[in-house]
Amino acid sequence: MEANIHLMRMMYARVILEFAKMMNMDPIKAAALFYASNLYQLVSEGVADLHCRSEYYLAEELKLELQHHRPEI
Repeated sequence: MEANIHLMRMMYARVILEFAKMMNMDPIKAAALFYASNLYQLVSEGVADLHCRSEYYLAEELKLELQHHRPEI
């Protein structure tokens, strides 16, 4: 993946804020969950060009991942 690191960081922030809004959650907690997720690992490695997906799509994927692995969320 050749995406600019600054653009990636801005995209991560938008995904985190979208996820926080979606889950009615503090953005700090949302960030901790995002950076500990498999989704973050896949996006940062450029797998399947996930970084090209919308913030809403990625926030939904994060929600699904966390609900599967951590049902209390």
